[in-house]
Amino acid sequence: MALGMESKPNYLGRFAPSPTGPLHFGSLVAALASYLDARHHKGAWLLRIEDLDPPREQPDAPQTIIEQLTHLGFQWDGEPTYQSHNLDRYQQCLDQLIDRELTFMCTCSRKSFQQVYPGKCRGILHQPGPHAVRLEVPNVVIYFSDLIQGQQSFHLREDIGDFILRRKDGLFAYQLAVVVDDQDQNVTHVIRGSDLLDSTPKQIWLAQCLNFRPLKFGHFPVVVDASGQKLSKQAHAKSIDLSESVQALKQALKFLRQPIPTNNTPQLVLDQAIKNWQRNDILSVMSAHIDSD
Repeated sequence: MALGMESKPNYLGRFAPSPTGPLHFGSLVAALASYLDARHHKGAWLLRIEDLDPPREQPDAPQTIIEQLTHLGFQWDGEPTYQSHNLDRYQQCLDQLIDRELTFMCTCSRKSFQQVYPGKCRGILHQPGPHAVRLEVPNVVIYFSDLIQGQQSFHLREDIGDFILRRKDGLFAYQLAVVVDDQDQNVTHVIRGSDLLDSTPKQIWLAQCLNFRPLKFGHFPVVVDASGQKLSKQAHAKSIDLSESVQALKQALKFLRQPIPTNNTPQLVLDQAIKNWQRNDILSVMSAHIDSD
């Protein structure tokens, strides 16, 4: 269900699922945390479908996700947006970076290095055949105050490394698309899982390279199963049972260490949860997990 935006709010958050399958409990926690933080602070909340990787996507997943969120009582502002509609804009921003020689062409495979990209192709501006485009990062430290995790610092070259903006298969990378979309949609706050914490310095630096305004970030602990594995569609996490919507919302609130409303409809649960939202209580969830059976 969409709500109209009549003016630009001081707080604009978003939920941006990939359409690789229906929402599972981990993605419900992500939606709920971002939604409650936005609404508690009298802000707007957008729904963005990050459909940039067709080989991994399910054709019916976007509509399924929208129907799940609607059934769970979520209300977003404006119409859902789709990254696949913005390819020209991503190319425009990539071209700016290429023209300024901030990128290089890379033929390295991920298997050729351990974690941080060692810079093997750095300085190569032209490359025949299939290649990725990487942003070259400098020897600087990125500092930011995470709204949940507190003060953070990452050395771009040592901790992060040069990162991909366009993949070898020609698809735009997540880092480029999300930075451009957050800028163009006037997003001010990003509340998401801690598995994306090391993406934040990448996005902060890329935004600076594109002369974009800064955002505020908050990262909550991700949901893991009893074996310590992050819940994900790739790991075959179960879809949310919409016949138990109220129970699912209350379980997600429990995971986030929030007060549990006694209401018995999704909308009333969300309304009460918005009033009760305490961002500072989330960190006590660090070691929590759920049974995936």
